[in-house]
Amino acid sequence: MQLTIPPKVTPRAFERLAEINDDADTPQALRIAVEGGGCSGFQYEIELGEPKADDLVLEGSGQKVVIDPISLPFLADATIDFTQELIGARFVIENPNATSSCGCGTSFSM
Repeated sequence: MQLTIPPKVTPRAFERLAEINDDADTPQALRIAVEGGGCSGFQYEIELGEPKADDLVLEGSGQKVVIDPISLPFLADATIDFTQELIGARFVIENPNATSSCGCGTSFSM
């Protein structure tokens, strides 16, 4: 059985999540999921939510990033980051498993 290397979350991503949660009544985790669809075959779903019992929980700076067990193999050894550019600010995923990705940054193929 091959071991899955969990994704990494950058300090910048944890810091941005902390900023988001500072303004929230109830702090939430950043949920990263992979779903079928998008222009390249798979797409990332990034939303705020509560951790579930079977989620992988990555913690830093008092914040949580969670990944469900079905999405985890698709995100092995990926890096979850936050970027701020002229076109906007967003969480991004650098995924070494993706063989190609779409210009939108949320769709990829393997």
